[in-house]
Amino acid sequence: MLSENDISKFEGLIGYTFKDKNLLIQAFTHSSFVNEQRINKKPDYERLEFLGDAVLEMISSEFLYKTYPDKKEGEMSKIRASLVCEPALSYDAGQLDIKSYIQLGKGEEHTGGRNKDSIIADVVEAVIGALFLDGGLSEAKRFIDKYILTNTESLEKYRDSKSQLQELAQSMKHKEIRYEICGEDGPEHDKIFKVRVYVADKIMGEGTGKTKKAAEQNAAYQAILVLRDSK
Repeated sequence: MLSENDISKFEGLIGYTFKDKNLLIQAFTHSSFVNEQRINKKPDYERLEFLGDAVLEMISSEFLYKTYPDKKEGEMSKIRASLVCEPALSYDAGQLDIKSYIQLGKGEEHTGGRNKDSIIADVVEAVIGALFLDGGLSEAKRFIDKYILTNTESLEKYRDSKSQLQELAQSMKHKEIRYEICGEDGPEHDKIFKVRVYVADKIMGEGTGKTKKAAEQNAAYQAILVLRDSK
């Protein structure tokens, strides 16, 4: 359970005090936690995540439009995807230790939910949604600018991993790269896909994501780490 001290600590980290503390608590509450409560059930973060995702897309699009006046729509879309993909948001969240605040059900906790990129990224977007509702667009933008858009290390780390893997594999004389869906979790409207990537018929990485493309990017990044270590 989140305590008043937890809320105050996080507010201190981000430099914003919520007028409605329940919004921040909701942003940190996973559906598995809500499902285990028999009385006084509170809402989970999914609605806030939906809102935060839209705010993040708008702010990041404006940032890229102004930062790269010569880039075309397709190029900016790729950069934006790198900035806001699940592993990038999860990486950004490390600055605030966001995963330590998440309220999870016992089952989700037991299966490692606290360290899942998909859940951590969802919470980041939920926090953005909560900030937007409580402090307006300016507070949401300040958070996004500080913790997401200025993180050049994250941008480079997750830059189109599938293309990077292709280039790396070719440089090492590995020509064949194959992606395979090896699992699906969750309800139809909120699926998590698991993808495995093969390089020269050897499993080199696995990744998860809310879309098959996102899962492939995450798997490709893991394969890049393995191949670089083997060079």
